[in-house]
Order: sequence, then structure tokens, then C-alpha cells
Amino acid sequence: MNAHLQPTGSAYFIQQETSKEERHTLSVLVNNEPGVLARVIGLFSGRGYNIESLTVSETEHEAHLSRITIVTAGTPGVLEQIKAQLERIVPVHRVVDLTVRASQLGQERPIEREVALVKVVSDGETRAETLRLADAFHAKVVDATVSHFIFEITGKSSKIDQFVAVMKPLGLTEICRTGIAAMNRGPQGM
Repeated sequence: MNAHLQPTGSAYFIQQETSKEERHTLSVLVNNEPGVLARVIGLFSGRGYNIESLTVSETEHEAHLSRITIVTAGTPGVLEQIKAQLERIVPVHRVVDLTVRASQLGQERPIEREVALVKVVSDGETRAETLRLADAFHAKVVDATVSHFIFEITGKSSKIDQFVAVMKPLGLTEICRTGIAAMNRGPQGM
């Protein structure tokens, strides 16, 4: 290599990773204590990683353990780096890449579900159409007045996306989504 073509410390000479970005679901078992979620989120934001979905809940009350489910995207190298950095956070007990585990088990993806509340304001003929379509999506009416419905729908994120798209022209007013909860198939635990 010629002397004038050698890297000079400039960012322009940093070799870009050519691996394709993948979407992965990570499950993180942590102590349920103040500041843990902030530390996990700080790891992502401090390194410029995006979180597509985040859910957290205490899962073992007696042991004070919570499960954080994170959906993120990155190259395989970045995803390994995220996992390794999560494992170094002190109150983290275990990090499992559910997407990798599903692949190891011969499955396409882990089981992923999301819950959404969807408010639709409608009257007259659109009310009947709104109810008909909600029934087709197996959405449950959890609140209703003469001017609106609030539906609860559970399923894959793509199903919820489709339901939202169908409800938009019928008077969709508000959406609240939980984020993805995920688990691998089979008898073994996390």
C-alpha cells in the first residue's frame, strides 16, 4: 500500500461493516430495583443503538426479578456487542437473544405478541362497519358510548398494524400499544 493511501486517523478510512442488519428480540432478566431500566436504556442511547420495542414487568415477585424484552436491529456484530454489554451491567442476571435461540431450535422466530387499545370515534353506518371489522380481527370492545369504541386487540405487531390501518378511515382517534412480549417455544425456560 502506498504511504499516501494509509489511514491517517480520519473517520473516512474506517472500514464499514457490510453485514446486513437483522431484527432481534432480546430477553433480559434483571433485579427489580430503581435505576436498572435507566442503565439498560442508557447503554442503548449512549452507543446510538435503536430500541424498536421495550416491555418491562416484574415476573418473579418473591425473587424481585423483572424481565425486559427489547426488540432492536443491527448487524450480527453489533447485536453480539449489545448482548455482551448488557451482560456486564451488574443487576443483570441473564441475557438471551430469543431470535438466535429460536433459530437454534429450528424455528423461524420466537412467539411474539403485543396488546393495543384502539379508540375509534364513529356514528351511523360507520359504527356497524367498525364493529364488523373489529370482529374480523378478533378485537374486543372494552368501552363503548354512542360516539366511540375502545377496542383491545392482541396478536403479532403486523396484525395490530393492519387493524390500525383499517380503522384509520373509520375514525381512529387514539392508539396505545404495550410493546412486544416474547418467549421461545419448547419446554426449556429462559
